[in-house]
Amino acid sequence: MLVLGGASLQVGPGTSIGSIILIIIILIIVANMVKIVKEYERAVIFRLGRLLGAKGPGVFMILPFLDKITIVDLRIVALDVPKQGIITRDNVTVDVDAVVYLKVADPVNAIIKIQDYINASSLISQTTLRDVIGQVEFDDILTKRDELNKKVQNILDEITDPWGIKVSSVAIRDVSLPDVMQRAIAKQAEAEREKRARIIISEGEMQAAKNMATAAESYAASPHAMRLRELQTWAEVAREKNMIVVTDSRSETGEALGTVLAATKKSQQR
Repeated sequence: MLVLGGASLQVGPGTSIGSIILIIIILIIVANMVKIVKEYERAVIFRLGRLLGAKGPGVFMILPFLDKITIVDLRIVALDVPKQGIITRDNVTVDVDAVVYLKVADPVNAIIKIQDYINASSLISQTTLRDVIGQVEFDDILTKRDELNKKVQNILDEITDPWGIKVSSVAIRDVSLPDVMQRAIAKQAEAEREKRARIIISEGEMQAAKNMATAAESYAASPHAMRLRELQTWAEVAREKNMIVVTDSRSETGEALGTVLAATKKSQQR
């Protein structure tokens, strides 16, 4: 008995060596004819150099020594775009890196239209990222990142579509600045905050001036109110326990105090 590949063959006394070798060759050929690809794979078949198409997933048959297969993975690939030194439209040098997510949509085109679709996609991603970032200003990189991601994705998807590649998404991962530029941005932010503070102070002074003008008109229309306000001010000064009294020289109280001081000086001179 001869066991080969899990199958048993009965070899009798009359079986020749040539027959045994022939059976073994047939079994090897049959084993090479059966191919299995996984659910996320496709097999692109060439027969004597000519394309037959894509097979899979599951089990299929080929002709040994005549057919050649290439396995293509259909899963999404995360392609790391190396950090690129890019000059923006407003002459700011930034280092930008990104991640491109792509997958094979047409395994036949991915094999016959491009030699190495992974390497080609990586190179075209770097070039496209440089072109897009170079056309925008630095502030747009920080505030419009989603729009830039979408723009890079659309450009890459249009370029790689003839290759049978579908770009799922693009994400700009990091934007780095030189130390000199970071200090300049910090100064700009500080100046912007100081500008806002001064505007707020000036608006407060303007509002206070308007309120004071309104109050002055009210006091001018009612002298008694002005007198009450003066007495209230004196009461507040008295609570502070100091000897400084500020009053209007034109008021009756001011005239009275002036008269008292003049009489005191005359008495002292005598």
